[in-house]
Amino acid sequence: MKTFKQPVFLLLLLFCVCFNCKNEKNTKPITESTADEPSNVIDIVTRSMEFQSADTIPSGWNTFKYQNLSNETHFFLMDKYPEGKTVDNTLTDVAPVFEEGMDLINKGKAEEGFAVFGKLPAWFGDIVFSGGSGLIAPKHTAITSVKLDPGYYIMECYVKMPNGKFHTSMGMAKPVIVLEEDSGNTPPEPTVNIEVSNTEGITYDKNITKGKQIFSVFYKDQKQHENFMQHDVNLVKLENGVSEDALEAWMDWSNPKGLITPVPKGVTFLGGVNDMPAGSTGYFYTDLKPGKYAFISEVPNTKGKGLFKTFEVKD
Repeated sequence: MKTFKQPVFLLLLLFCVCFNCKNEKNTKPITESTADEPSNVIDIVTRSMEFQSADTIPSGWNTFKYQNLSNETHFFLMDKYPEGKTVDNTLTDVAPVFEEGMDLINKGKAEEGFAVFGKLPAWFGDIVFSGGSGLIAPKHTAITSVKLDPGYYIMECYVKMPNGKFHTSMGMAKPVIVLEEDSGNTPPEPTVNIEVSNTEGITYDKNITKGKQIFSVFYKDQKQHENFMQHDVNLVKLENGVSEDALEAWMDWSNPKGLITPVPKGVTFLGGVNDMPAGSTGYFYTDLKPGKYAFISEVPNTKGKGLFKTFEVKD
């Protein structure tokens, strides 16, 4: 009897263990994403009002790791210039026009200020805004992947100083040559897909959970908004009591108090994908903690256009 009972008992015990493990595996929800950051990156560092990065990079897919070590909120945008135009043209033909126009806007002369932008050279309309990071808070890092064609680019940031001066005029306009040689890289595998359009605004395909995420940002279409900007996607952490109206107003650079240091209280920018042509896709990496967040574009009337979407990340 003893030799019969022992095997039966062991079999029953093994059955119970397997049954319980199987049930636990099938019913336990996935609550945290674990998408890894890439190791093959192009480093960009800002310590004050500059971009420290390579002067030449390969074409094709590249991932940029932008460390904002300064005390200001920044971003980087890759502007593909028309043939024959360089950073010298930026400083002589473009920057002074924006400075003049912004000075008038700051003085309450908005109509006169916007009229000044008619002085922009014809070639300015041929610049291809080719992506980059979203806004990134001081002492934070943004990781962004974009595909670049060969050519001459300006890496820029046009956030404003407390006195209203654009960062481009303070040294944040760096030439970068994108070579014919292809990087050989491929785009990452996203955990969440974002789509941006003029009709639907910002939409995404699943609930967003805590942990490491890779967001793809597909620009279904693109247009120039009232402040001459195209839509982009910026990820923002929102603290309790933050004013969403203040954030919305701040995202419009043509507002005298817009896109200027300091950012609204309770707002921390965590990167994103800067504006790109219609049909383009960019990617950005982040590690989300529980709390309230938003995706927002750098244009006026974001809520009315569906370009300001809040969401909650659960613990």
